[in-house]
Amino acid sequence: MSDPTNPAGPPADITHLVRQRIEARSRQDWAAADHLKAQIEAAGWKLTDHGARSSVSRSAPPSVELEDEIRYGSAEAIRSRLQEPPDAPWTVAILASEAPTAVSRLLAGLRTHAPAGTQVVVVANDPSDQQQVALAAGAPDRAPIGGREVEVVRTAARLGHAAALNIAMRLASGELALLADGSARPTGDAFTPLADALADPAVAVAGGFGLVSAEPGRLRPAALTPSDTGVVEALTSGWLAFRRSDYAGLGPFDERFLTPAWLDVWWSLRLRAGDEPEPTGENEDGAGEETRRPTPRRAVSVALPLECEAVVWPPDRSRMNRRNMYRVLDRFGPRTDLIRASES
Repeated sequence: MSDPTNPAGPPADITHLVRQRIEARSRQDWAAADHLKAQIEAAGWKLTDHGARSSVSRSAPPSVELEDEIRYGSAEAIRSRLQEPPDAPWTVAILASEAPTAVSRLLAGLRTHAPAGTQVVVVANDPSDQQQVALAAGAPDRAPIGGREVEVVRTAARLGHAAALNIAMRLASGELALLADGSARPTGDAFTPLADALADPAVAVAGGFGLVSAEPGRLRPAALTPSDTGVVEALTSGWLAFRRSDYAGLGPFDERFLTPAWLDVWWSLRLRAGDEPEPTGENEDGAGEETRRPTPRRAVSVALPLECEAVVWPPDRSRMNRRNMYRVLDRFGPRTDLIRASES
């Protein structure tokens, strides 16, 4: 299948239509602007206005039914379980595209060490032929984990990383959720220490691979360095746990993260920061008062029995990954209260 998240961006004809529409809006020719918008959207692109500027992104592909199975084009197309009471201690969310060996090893580790009742949701995100075979009904990867069947849901096309993860989370029925990307596999109980950490309401996120700031001052994701244990700024997605209720209240994942790079940092900080407060009004001088924020919750890195690949940090600086990094900086760069040193 073609990749709808091609980082090359929109083709020249769509870019030309967007420019024409920007010019029409500047002339306040709303009829022409609406006509151009209809053309852009009919070609499969979503148009978003930012004041005088506009941007386009691929529209979600439609869901389709093939071989008596629905393949989903977006998270919104799937019925959410998030408002239902949890019926499992954990939900493990896994994406499977083109790394069948890593996914198989992860599933095997979960089969041996996951707690009873653990729900495992695998999103087959436009998988390769080898990955498709590994996840076929009756294959070893589909054997039950924690006494439950592995849930496999397929996408209609290759979705961005965050969009595919949102599908998994809308299906989550565990009280706690774990993101696992195949880079780490449990060799023992890698769940109970995380549940113990998250029993503290002051802890927002816990995992096996922490990141701490290498220098004081503003949060600089490029300066984050790995840390084994203790209070950290953020956690990586190799083994990252949080409360399902927090996802319901603070999610979904930002679907502009087309690649996985920095999404784990963004989500860690989002969980720690909590609800974004409204401005508190103006003071007597007419200047906006400083926004009152609650004390951030903590991120905790825990020593766990995990067999893992070497942590590579920071991610490479490809175009899409740089965009993700700037997205983190734009949202959380000024938040000095999220720096670990300020909590000590």
